[in-house]
Parts: sequence; structure tokens; C-alpha cells
Amino acid sequence: MKTIRASEIGAYLYCQRAWWYQKLGNTPANLAELAEGRTIHERHGRRVLAAGFFKALAYGLMLLTLVLLSIYLTLALL
Repeated sequence: MKTIRASEIGAYLYCQRAWWYQKLGNTPANLAELAEGRTIHERHGRRVLAAGFFKALAYGLMLLTLVLLSIYLTLALL
């Protein structure tokens, strides 16, 4: 039994004829454009990961600031 990959389902839903050509072993004529698109998507993925990291860092620093401020205010009232 052959496993159907999610990428195959996506290719079929996008264009049934392109999926069929791929199953027959035909290669696309726009390989340069496909490679450029892959590069753009990889770059975008790295930027999304970096944005998530900096967002988590910002929340962590904000929490640290609140903890330090509460400690300072508690000691100042004593």
C-alpha cells in the first residue's frame, strides 16, 4: 500500500493535471522559478522564526522588569 503525502494532496487540489504529469515523471519547465520560490520561502521562514524568538524575548524581558520593579517597590516600602 502506497502512502499518500500531504504534498501530493496539495498538488492534486491545486492542479489535477500538474499532479498527473508529476506522477508520469514529467519535470516542470520552470525549474529556475521553482528554485527561486523555494529560496524566498526559506528566507521568509527564517524571518518568521526570528520574529517569534524576539517576541518571546520581549515578553521575558517585560516579565523580568515587572518582577524587579515589584522587588524594588517592596524593599522601598520597608
